[in-house]
Amino acid sequence: MRRSRKKSKSRNSTKYFISLLILLLVPISVYFTLNNLKANTSTEARIIQNHEFKKTEQAFRPFTTSMTLGAIGDILIHSTVYDDAKTGDGYDFKPMIENVKGLLESPDLTIANQETIVGGTEIGLSTYPSFNSPYEVADAFKDAGVDIVSIANNHTLDRGEKAIISATNYLNKIDMEYTGGYQSPEDKNKIRILNRNGISIAFLSYTYGTNGIPVPEGKDYLVNLIDMDLIKEDIKAAKQVADVVTVSMHWGNEYQLYPNDHQKQLAQELADEGVDLIIGHHPHVLQPMDWLTGKDGNQTFVVYSLGNFLSGQMWDYKDIGGVLQIEIVKEVKAVDETIVRIQNPQFTPTFVSSSGFRNFKVVPLQNAGQFGLSNATNKYEEMIHHMNQWLVDRE
Repeated sequence: MRRSRKKSKSRNSTKYFISLLILLLVPISVYFTLNNLKANTSTEARIIQNHEFKKTEQAFRPFTTSMTLGAIGDILIHSTVYDDAKTGDGYDFKPMIENVKGLLESPDLTIANQETIVGGTEIGLSTYPSFNSPYEVADAFKDAGVDIVSIANNHTLDRGEKAIISATNYLNKIDMEYTGGYQSPEDKNKIRILNRNGISIAFLSYTYGTNGIPVPEGKDYLVNLIDMDLIKEDIKAAKQVADVVTVSMHWGNEYQLYPNDHQKQLAQELADEGVDLIIGHHPHVLQPMDWLTGKDGNQTFVVYSLGNFLSGQMWDYKDIGGVLQIEIVKEVKAVDETIVRIQNPQFTPTFVSSSGFRNFKVVPLQNAGQFGLSNATNKYEEMIHHMNQWLVDRE
């Protein structure tokens, strides 16, 4: 029994010693742990401070970038044109524009006026006065370098809502952007912005009317009509998200070689709103280019009409169109200072050649003598002067 008691005492002494040791070691452990945490926190802070210091060391570097924008006029597909494009199992318009493909591909970004809705064959093709064109029209121009089409014009509602939905569905399918006519309010509210070389361009589009066809009630998103109050709102929104604002306007008198007073008035209003570039359509013939000064001293470039690019119309300048190419320069001088300039407009006239309403081909006007135009050189010089006359006057 004594041995047992001694053993019990020994055990109690051992427990007491261990407890005392733990009490002594815990503060030491806590001390070193806290010091390590402080050291780690201090190291992390130094890393952050050094990182911030390096960021402030990096000076802002000004830079300049540029791009070219191309634009063409009316793609107006009469039955003579789509009949000529017919193949065994569809339509092929690519041969019609192969001679000017380089002109369309050359700019960094190209916009066209799709005058006739590309609703496809399922709803039935049709010609003047109520147009509907094959999907393959869009295929050909996408292949040639067109990036976006304006579809707000007097023929947008020719075949009703179903044609617009069919056309825009197909354009979405082939990844070709469109502006001026939409599938829904949500589609309309999405500003069309394309980017090239660090420069963003917003594309807006409007038409004077729809040949007397009323816009379906509650569906004004199907086509943009010219309403300056609404246009001003669109411009304001576009300027907040893009470097450049381009507006396509379907306006003017058909077959007139010069803009009317209303076109000039609208153009000046757009310039006063700070629009950078105005592209005109509808007259089916070329109307001159010009520079306008906005109320804030800004410079706005306008081409009043780009004429017909591909159509079944002939003679009296209706078979002459062209490709506008203009340079856009973006100069970032400081974090909060950016200057955008529109400059150096160049215009290349084109001609629609055909023989007995067959074998339609768009060719450079300068070379049209090789395609049957007897006075091609004179016509070329005439149209170069016609398009540039107001630019020359301002130099």
